[in-house]
Amino acid sequence: MSPVVSGESVGVWSDRALAGTAKVVSDGLPAIRKAMIDYRIEHTPIVTGSGRAAAKHPTFRWVNTVIGNAKRAISGTYHAFGFAKYARAYLAEFAFRFNHRFDLSKISAALIRACANTLPRNAQCIRAA
Repeated sequence: MSPVVSGESVGVWSDRALAGTAKVVSDGLPAIRKAMIDYRIEHTPIVTGSGRAAAKHPTFRWVNTVIGNAKRAISGTYHAFGFAKYARAYLAEFAFRFNHRFDLSKISAALIRACANTLPRNAQCIRAA
């Protein structure tokens, strides 16, 4: 079941994640349109419809490529485990690798730094991730 996207939740996210000078391009989801108007963020909606033709729209090609790569990496690596239970951890791992993809020689140092800066967690907290 997909989470419900509301203008308020998009607005809260945009406050946290977007710079004031951000220019947002979206697929025209009404909640995103409303939030971008309410929060005065420059927004270009591109309504593509659905199906294969929409997925091949040139504006969203790189987005669809990243999503496809993430799905393939996660499902190919973790196919034997309960995906729903560990989905957040799998996505966080993919995001870490994706964000460090341009300089793979420094990924180990970044991982060690992240581990060193993380507070100790008990087993229950780790398993809840």
